[in-house]
Amino acid sequence: MAEIPTMHIDGAARGNPGPAAFAVVIARPGLPPDERGETMGNATNNVAEYTALVRGLERATEIGLKRIAVFSDSELLVKQMSGEYRVKHPDLIPLYEAACRLRRGFDEITISHVRREKNKRADELCNIALDGTKVKAAPGEPKRAGPKPPKISVNDASVRDDALAVLGSAAQAWAANGVARLPVEAVWEQLWSVLEEGGVLRKT
Repeated sequence: MAEIPTMHIDGAARGNPGPAAFAVVIARPGLPPDERGETMGNATNNVAEYTALVRGLERATEIGLKRIAVFSDSELLVKQMSGEYRVKHPDLIPLYEAACRLRRGFDEITISHVRREKNKRADELCNIALDGTKVKAAPGEPKRAGPKPPKISVNDASVRDDALAVLGSAAQAWAANGVARLPVEAVWEQLWSVLEEGGVLRKT
């Protein structure tokens, strides 16, 4: 079977919310990478991550891809797209719904989590855009204005409940299977994502 095209995505915000950018890197066998990085005004890190997914799926559709493997270093996004976590934040719901609609247009698609060091080029493009260096769009891609940044609201009770849910699930998994089956680092990444979404912590 022919090698499936890949798409690495990333979103970053300097502040939460703060100046934000997203990046998409599509790799197809025998062709140069299709790369894009753009600023998007003020937004949270998670809004930027979802914007990267939506814009990436739009671009993949534009160039006629029907099979794709998507990689993101946002564990929150990946688990929400898989249905493992619910999407409750009102700023993420429309982006999540757009991503789900676009996903249905592919014959084969996977969305997987990778650590940040495996997502270096997309991360680099985000930082280039945030530093004020324009990232040239791929040939044939129309210029598109970025989405208007949403107004961010933080519900302290909701953040607390989500954090407790992560810790509660981890405790149950550790009690049943031992720590080796669910590394502490993985639980910390999940908890960090919840705190980022709630505006408690900032991605640097």
